[in-house]
Amino acid sequence: MEGRVLGLDVGEKWIGVALSDPCGILASPLTRIPMKGPEPPEAAIGRLVSQHQVKGVVGGLPYSMDGTLGQQGERVRAFLQKLSDSLGIPVETWDERLSTVAASRRMIEGGAGRGARREGIDAAAAAYILQGYLDRRRFEEA
Repeated sequence: MEGRVLGLDVGEKWIGVALSDPCGILASPLTRIPMKGPEPPEAAIGRLVSQHQVKGVVGGLPYSMDGTLGQQGERVRAFLQKLSDSLGIPVETWDERLSTVAASRRMIEGGAGRGARREGIDAAAAAYILQGYLDRRRFEEA
């Protein structure tokens, strides 16, 4: 997959969104989208895909610590399938265990206050997911 990749951290209230650079090396937090807002989240993601000329999407799949997929994981998988059907570009999944915890730690280490973390954690978790995916892809290509 050449070009920009969009990373998603799908939660119950928000979808964190991250975007890679055009070479697919670095992931950066982009925004968050409400699950229940004025437009369906699939439409908002579709706009971002078009606006940034995204070639693929990777969504974090929340496995349990024992490796099983619980209720939230099934909801995320169903959402990503619906998204894949509507976008017409590849949508892949990535194991997102502990991504929010890791993103929160990085934000704290970076000096982000509680309010900034609350506002930015979703996009930061999406960037963490996307960076893991990009790193693995580069490793497999080497």
